[in-house]
Amino acid sequence: MSLIEDLNWRHAVKAYDPTKKVSEEDLNTILEAARLAPTSSGLQPFKVIVVENQELKEKMVQGALNPEVMRDSSHVLVFAAWDSYSNEKIDKVYDHHTDVRELPRGRFGSYTDKIKEMYNAQTAEEHFAHTARQTYIALGFALAQAAELKIDSTPAEGFSTAVVDEILGLNELGLKSVSLLYLGYRDEEKDWLSTMKKVRVPMEEFIIKK
Repeated sequence: MSLIEDLNWRHAVKAYDPTKKVSEEDLNTILEAARLAPTSSGLQPFKVIVVENQELKEKMVQGALNPEVMRDSSHVLVFAAWDSYSNEKIDKVYDHHTDVRELPRGRFGSYTDKIKEMYNAQTAEEHFAHTARQTYIALGFALAQAAELKIDSTPAEGFSTAVVDEILGLNELGLKSVSLLYLGYRDEEKDWLSTMKKVRVPMEEFIIKK
């Protein structure tokens, strides 16, 4: 199937079959798609936390808009962004870049000096607003890869970030949760959306040409 066919196939599943689990191989493929997503300056200012443990999911449902979906999914992917930028974080990323490319450390110093200056002039709130936006690119890549594998998914912002951050200890890692991605296989009888036509704004209304 083409990507467009895959995207037409997928929908935000409203009920999962808790007896069906995503294989480790397929999960890793979805995670690799998220890892390969582009990010501003190549900094990848976020992590993806994989939650399969049922006890953790039961705790995380506090404040969730669709607790049954979270509870019955095979895995919950938590996209968590850096709470702020720092010179040390930027240097660590670019040291990795130069090491992998077998270049001398500091090779991109003139560029990293510029972005350090830019971020140092911003507040932590501005930093998080930027890092959080980066996570959505990776979320989109993960959604598309799951669709290709015919694994059902549900992106979610309807949850308590405070609860998730506390349960997963994200504050101690300098991270804040932004969005979730539920993965699994739909319950054909309970997933009421699966029998409905996919609806989007018509192309002629969606696109504005100048």
